[in-house]
Parts: sequence; structure tokens; C-alpha cells
Amino acid sequence: MTVRLPIAVRYAETDAMGVVHHSSYVVWLEAARVEWLEQIGLPYTQIEAQGLAFAVVELGLIYRNPARFGDRVEIETWLAECTSRTLRYEYRVWKDDRLLAEGFTRHLCQDARGKAQRIPQAMVQVLSAQRHGSS
Repeated sequence: MTVRLPIAVRYAETDAMGVVHHSSYVVWLEAARVEWLEQIGLPYTQIEAQGLAFAVVELGLIYRNPARFGDRVEIETWLAECTSRTLRYEYRVWKDDRLLAEGFTRHLCQDARGKAQRIPQAMVQVLSAQRHGSS
């Protein structure tokens, strides 16, 4: 399943050159990932209520074209991989039909103490059923 989250670029997200600062994209990816989980019926608050968290352990972004204050962009998000302990999401940031950025995040399932945990089987089933390319 792919989800698109619309975002209006705020002035505070831009740098002195009037271009969206690279760090803003990381915040957008998080917002899109949280929305993706909502859309599949697995809100992040429900994950936390089970004493779990998905810590970002790897992140990659390629910036293709700039976004500017006042632009309306969309963050396209999908789950590309689900293992017993990790998730990998992929993203594309669009303005209309123009690709602005693309990237990924990898997450490790952890308990409240930060210790790596297996993702509960029921959660794996929900996530895997929505993984991009699954039937």
C-alpha cells in the first residue's frame, strides 16, 4: 500500500536561500510514515501502548529538485521490507509531477529500554499484508 501525505511548505522550513532545508525532509518522512501506519489501521500510539518503538537506525535521501516556501508537496510512502526485527520504508517527495527527493528509512523494533525485540507476529502479519508489492 502506498500513501501520499500532502504538506504545505512553511517559511520556518526554508533556509537563507529560500529553499527547504535538507533537515525538513526528515521530519516530513516521519509524518508520512506515521500517516501510513494510521492508514493501515496500526496507529503508532497502539505500537507504543504495547511497549514497543521503531527506532530509526538508517536513513538515506537524494535531493533532486528544491522545494520552496508556499509550495504544496506530497510525500509518497510505502513499506518496502518487513523482517522479524526491522522495517524499511521508501519515500518519494513530489511537487505536482516533479520528483523533489527520494529516500528510505530502516527501523529496529525495540522495547522501552531500547533493547532489540522481535516484531510481534500479529503486527508482522498486518505490516506484511500492506508491504509494497504484496498481493
